[in-house]
Amino acid sequence: MSITAFIGAMELGLVYSLLAFGTFISFRILKVADLTVDGSFVLGAAASAMFTFNDMPVAGIIAALFAGALAGLITAILQTKMGIQPILSGILTMTGLYSINLMVMGGKANIPLLNKTNIFTYAENIIGGRTYKVILLMGIVSLVFIILNWFFRTQLGLSIRATGDNEDMCRASSINTDLVKMVGFSLANSIVALSGALVAQIQQSADVNMGSGMVVISFASLIIGSVIIKNKNITLGLLSVIIGSVIYRLIIALILTTNFPPSYLKLISALVVITALSVPNISKKMEIYKMQRGPSNVRN
Repeated sequence: MSITAFIGAMELGLVYSLLAFGTFISFRILKVADLTVDGSFVLGAAASAMFTFNDMPVAGIIAALFAGALAGLITAILQTKMGIQPILSGILTMTGLYSINLMVMGGKANIPLLNKTNIFTYAENIIGGRTYKVILLMGIVSLVFIILNWFFRTQLGLSIRATGDNEDMCRASSINTDLVKMVGFSLANSIVALSGALVAQIQQSADVNMGSGMVVISFASLIIGSVIIKNKNITLGLLSVIIGSVIYRLIIALILTTNFPPSYLKLISALVVITALSVPNISKKMEIYKMQRGPSNVRN
């Protein structure tokens, strides 16, 4: 792998670790596979692209954060107030966001940002060198990591974690679980939208279909990270997300250095997730099988 490919993989690994942070909140903490992320990722990219196109890249990042939070809030309301199943709530929001994303992008399927000033332009002017994007992204990811690590140790953050572990117990303890879920899903999709906003600026374009498969990519990062760091501590859990995302991107970069068709990358991502999720269950069944076979072997 060339140094250019390595730096590119690091950039993508860091920017997509924010996407994995959002999935970590919904899937690991709230115990819900939130499919909204495919839509909120594009929503963040669309908002960022429109502001960047008008030479306001920082405002685009801020707008993406609020837009993503609103998308997550809608999904939470569908679950808590309308009684719709969590998976279906995410699908409905994601489907509706396709049209909304087109509206945000002015009816265009693609917004080019070539020769437009973005936050990475500022970083290049200040930092310089070949790694200015990596340095900026490391700063952003570190900031989000610190904020999330602090937040999930506050009373509200602990309430979100408790709701994911045992919602009935939280209700019995007079915790407003509906409000907690709204905050959790809003926070998760806000960070996902931030990832989309940064991707739009780093790739200098936004496309209405760029969110396809984001759920699988984020799950792959989570699973790889959880294999490396198995501790359930919230700090190590968040750290594992970053490590998993970077390693996943390095694996993809290695594959691209071969003659392997790039069109198969999403299939590989799906297989990684399937394997990682299946192995623990298969191992458990093998242990049970060995225990059941044990007494019969003794009698023989």
